[in-house]
Amino acid sequence: MLVAYIEVAESLSVSNSAHSLDVGKGLISKRIAQLEEKLKTTLFSRSTRKIALTPAGEAYLEFARRALREIADGMEQVRSLESDLTGTLRITAPVSWGQKVLAKHLPEFLRLHPALEIELTLTDRIMDLANERIDVALRWSKALTQEICSTQMTAVRWLLVAAPGYLSQNGIPVMPSELSGHSCLYYRRDSSDDVWTLHGSQSDIGSDSVSLMVKASNRYAVDNPDAVFEAAFAGLGIALLPDYLCETAIEQGNLVKLLPSWEPVTKFGTGIAALSTPERLKLARSKALISFLKRTLAKR
Repeated sequence: MLVAYIEVAESLSVSNSAHSLDVGKGLISKRIAQLEEKLKTTLFSRSTRKIALTPAGEAYLEFARRALREIADGMEQVRSLESDLTGTLRITAPVSWGQKVLAKHLPEFLRLHPALEIELTLTDRIMDLANERIDVALRWSKALTQEICSTQMTAVRWLLVAAPGYLSQNGIPVMPSELSGHSCLYYRRDSSDDVWTLHGSQSDIGSDSVSLMVKASNRYAVDNPDAVFEAAFAGLGIALLPDYLCETAIEQGNLVKLLPSWEPVTKFGTGIAALSTPERLKLARSKALISFLKRTLAKR
């Protein structure tokens, strides 16, 4: 009954719902009538040309969706207790970190569990774990919420770097205040991202530990860290980048780490954490992935 009701409520068409569920229109109408009888109310207003939700139908829709999700989650939990890792593991992660780090490890996880399938969504959008049926979300640690179960996976440091060619032409900054006179490159998510906060120490400031805020020049701002890396590599300016993107280039001498006594502090936090709803965390496949990644990423 709930499946028929939700299909009709979303499509506002008995014919389309019947086609989607591969059943006859008569059965759809029967199930809706049975549900209305149980609820003692009318869920749809009907005319010869269209169908619409009544106020009661609109109010009941989210409860019905939630009930179906709970039923599906319960079935998955029962199956996970009685079998090896099977089914589909739904994961989401930030685009850049997912491409550069996570994607390197998932093939090995799949080799360990041949009956398991993975659906990976790489997006910087904060997905709704319950409504979008995500088993495990890998997120920056600043994106954590109290109602979600979280496990710290790996630390991520943010670094100020530039190409040797850029520095030879424009000089090497020795104080955070000097950054405002340089061409700055950064990962932009909102209008405040052109203000860089650095935490460190400098003897002539008169304090052992201070935080400074610097207005970065808006030379190149882009909503993808990989594009920022490419610009820095090409010598366009000084970039603020996560360590997993630039460590190899630093080791090879293609980028230079700047202001080593100062630590950039970003809104992304200091690492990547694995998040799950309490229900999804009970699934064997979610537990297995979190355990695998925690062990594997510790070797970075």
